[in-house]
Amino acid sequence: MTHAAAVTSPPGTAARARRWLGLGADAADLPRRVQALVVRQQDTAEIIIGVMQAMAIATFAVLYALSRTANPPPMEIEPVPVTLALDALFTALRLWLAIRRRLGPGLLAASVVIDFTVLFLTIWSFHLQYMAPLAVVLKAPTVMYVFILITLRALRFETRWVLLAGAAAMLGWTAIVAAALLQGSAGVTRSFLAYVTSPAILIGAEFDKLVSIAMVTALLALVVARGRAVLVEAMREQIAAAELSRFFVPEIATRIRGAEAEQMAGQAERRQASILMTDLRGFTGMARAMEPDALLLLLAAYQALVVRAVRAHGGSIDKYLGDGVLASFGAVAPSDTHAADALRAIEAVQEAVSGWAPPEPGMPPVAIGMAASSGEVLFGTVGAEGRLEYTVIGDPVNRTAKLEKHNKAEGSVALTDAVTYALAEAQGYVPSVPTERRAARQVAGVEAPLDLVLLGRP
Repeated sequence: MTHAAAVTSPPGTAARARRWLGLGADAADLPRRVQALVVRQQDTAEIIIGVMQAMAIATFAVLYALSRTANPPPMEIEPVPVTLALDALFTALRLWLAIRRRLGPGLLAASVVIDFTVLFLTIWSFHLQYMAPLAVVLKAPTVMYVFILITLRALRFETRWVLLAGAAAMLGWTAIVAAALLQGSAGVTRSFLAYVTSPAILIGAEFDKLVSIAMVTALLALVVARGRAVLVEAMREQIAAAELSRFFVPEIATRIRGAEAEQMAGQAERRQASILMTDLRGFTGMARAMEPDALLLLLAAYQALVVRAVRAHGGSIDKYLGDGVLASFGAVAPSDTHAADALRAIEAVQEAVSGWAPPEPGMPPVAIGMAASSGEVLFGTVGAEGRLEYTVIGDPVNRTAKLEKHNKAEGSVALTDAVTYALAEAQGYVPSVPTERRAARQVAGVEAPLDLVLLGRP
């Protein structure tokens, strides 16, 4: 077994090679959503390629028309306009297929070959149009268009198309050089001066062109390979960030994305804030009586109701506590109306519950208990390496939890302490539900009696 391991290639070598070449080996490693994003980017790139090719054809046609006017060819039948017209028709068809998202691998490969075939047929036809030896076409500046066609393939971020374009360019130019040599009418020279002043063929010059095409192709392939890796990783991160944002309130997600330094446990800020806590009454009994799927559906509907009300009044969801929700106002971002916003959110939840229907027939109605309290909190990150969490801690959090449980003793739906209520009024809160003050109430876990304000009807 050891010997077998020694003679086989390292695991993943073929996969890495295919990934570098852009042959799709990386597709299996990516979530389908990332693959879909890559495909959309490539489809868009094909449209850009089609448009750029159309512009190149138009430019070449204009330049040809100008040169023809200044130096008309001796032939009455001109191959160049015919090949340009055919190339324009093919480019239009290709662009239409790209817009319709119908360019599969076979059509893409064919389009690359056809592009270079048309280009080299155009270059080859010059000697017919000007009734000159074939070797004269080797000096045609039109050969520079091969670099445009190769570069256009890089827009798709797949090295295989760049390599195919480079190979087609080298093969096409080699065929023209070979045809010129076989014709033999111009001869071969080693003099650069003779090369530029006569139809003679300079082998070194043609070799330099092939080397240039090969080097440009290789460099572009390398750029595309690296660019594709960055593109895929960026899309993976984009989707991951979008998914992670669903686990954080928008304010925290924005805070994480915009942080200049790495987030670490123990970082905190002091805030004057209000804490709101809700609890789904009778949840333990529901858990015994209901099927798990139905229970979670009911729980999700209840949480959605609370979240909408909290966010509508500027609050942030700190965490889900099973059948409870802990929200903060003024902790994630400072607020001058945090207490008023918290009490308005309580009213909004009460209103939503009064008109709320269970997500499925036969589900029991829900009742919610709520409480709010204000004061100084610490807002920051807790946890350990590899698992961090933004949260709020402080006396208002503990007091709110105890007040919420105290609803049962008071027979109330929602309540707050008198200090928080007075602060809310000072911040512009005007109750739209009945309120009742109860003085010096003994709340479990709180040493001194508290003056309470009940919000809403019991």
